[in-house]
Amino acid sequence: MTHTILASATREVVIGSDQPFRIIGERINPTGRKKLAAEMVAGNFSTIEHDAIAQVKAGAQILDVNAGIPLADEPALLARAIELVQSLTEVPVSIDSSIVAALEAGLAVCKGRPLLNSVTGEEERLESVLPLVKKHDCAVVAISNDETGISEDPDVRFEVARKIVNRAADHGIKPNDIVVDPLVMPIGALGGAGRQVFALVRRLAEELKVNTTCGASNISFGLPNRHTLNGTFLAMAAGAGMTSAILNPLHEEEMGCLMSSDVLLERDKDCARWIRRFREPGAESSANGGRRGGRQARRRDTVAAAS
Repeated sequence: MTHTILASATREVVIGSDQPFRIIGERINPTGRKKLAAEMVAGNFSTIEHDAIAQVKAGAQILDVNAGIPLADEPALLARAIELVQSLTEVPVSIDSSIVAALEAGLAVCKGRPLLNSVTGEEERLESVLPLVKKHDCAVVAISNDETGISEDPDVRFEVARKIVNRAADHGIKPNDIVVDPLVMPIGALGGAGRQVFALVRRLAEELKVNTTCGASNISFGLPNRHTLNGTFLAMAAGAGMTSAILNPLHEEEMGCLMSSDVLLERDKDCARWIRRFREPGAESSANGGRRGGRQARRRDTVAAAS
């Protein structure tokens, strides 16, 4: 069983096939959010405060923190954002940047054991990021592209992942500290994108012994009714063995699909989390009016207490 262990100063989160599907909240990211980018450059972090708290309340167990703003001091902004997020929440963070200096700044202030996002199969990236992973004893997202770009061939993407795992081993980094993103293609442009990812996830788990993640919303890019498609994709990906994903936990439809998959894959003991989330308000008191209802209410209370 492959376990990727992340931690904040006070809480540990384990990514693994025997664990609940891990939700990495994506909203602390100024990419495509002009208002947030302007606020961060101006030193206003109120939206980040709100997004951090709201995402954890909605069910995120890990928070991705990104400060990629053109022409801004990204290392300083990322470090400040990580410190703020960790002062407000107890969940581990994913330090997200394409700039190595920003990753270093984030690692310098981060408490616990973060997820570093990310390394690719490009030589320059391998040689700059993997030493950081080893030095700081953290986990890392490995994205299955290299100097040739993103291949539509899933076998090529698998070989890029294998290359990253092997190079990480040269640095003394074990497979359990690598979370591979097999890269999700838009289903509207590539009809086999869903089947490709499901097959890749199975291979990655069986052959490379790694956990997996993805940017969940990529699957529905350009299509209508995206949340239904995203939610179905996530549930099917979980069934194929995917163990985490980067998504917006404020979308209830997608969260409901993931919680359903945890129930059906026996990752939610006695359906306790499902019951806590969806039990109707006042169910216990109203159930006392009848003998059968009373027994049902007592059983729900027993299940919840056991969790």
